[in-house]
Amino acid sequence: MIQAVIFDMDGLLIDSEPLWGEAEKAAFAKVGLQLTDELCNQTIGLRVDQVIDHWCVTFPELNVSKKEVEEDIMQNVLRLVRERGEARPGAKYILDFVKNKKVKMALASSSQLRLIKAVIEKMDIADYFDELYSAEFEEHGKPHPGVYLTVAKVLDVPVQNCLAFEDSFNGLLAAKAARIKCVCVPDETLRGSRKLGIADEVLESLNDFNEAAWERLEN
Repeated sequence: MIQAVIFDMDGLLIDSEPLWGEAEKAAFAKVGLQLTDELCNQTIGLRVDQVIDHWCVTFPELNVSKKEVEEDIMQNVLRLVRERGEARPGAKYILDFVKNKKVKMALASSSQLRLIKAVIEKMDIADYFDELYSAEFEEHGKPHPGVYLTVAKVLDVPVQNCLAFEDSFNGLLAAKAARIKCVCVPDETLRGSRKLGIADEVLESLNDFNEAAWERLEN
């Protein structure tokens, strides 16, 4: 039986991935690195510090203060979410669907807690969740399963009785590594990929989730 549902946030509930890309490109441009949309797509689902580490390794000639770049990105994305953040199609629908199941609900995101709170406020969805948790408090971010294992423990629900919703491959890997069933609503860069074969359900939209899918995942 499904006793808890754990949601990713960026790209799943809120259309924030383009905002992240905009924030990252602006911050790195200041230190001499011109990121493209294609490059930004490589780091979808990672913590912001992991994104910075990735580009510093890829471009070792970069001489930057990682903390300053991180803060620049965070301030940009916080502003953009408050100004232009919009719910993904089906976000309200899926939250209502799960709430009606009377199971525990949590949010487990790679984003820092301050951004999680900004999104929750922007979307006015605080009342849905029993727990909000950020991978910033884990030693490792997604695709490491730590964030999911911690949330399942806090909810006091065995991982085999949890269900995750994700949009990125890094998030999907994290959920499956935690032995949690996962519904993937893939971002545009992942659609049609054979990588999605590890997901328990693949949907084009959150609006496509229904009672039949819930029953399949419970059995």
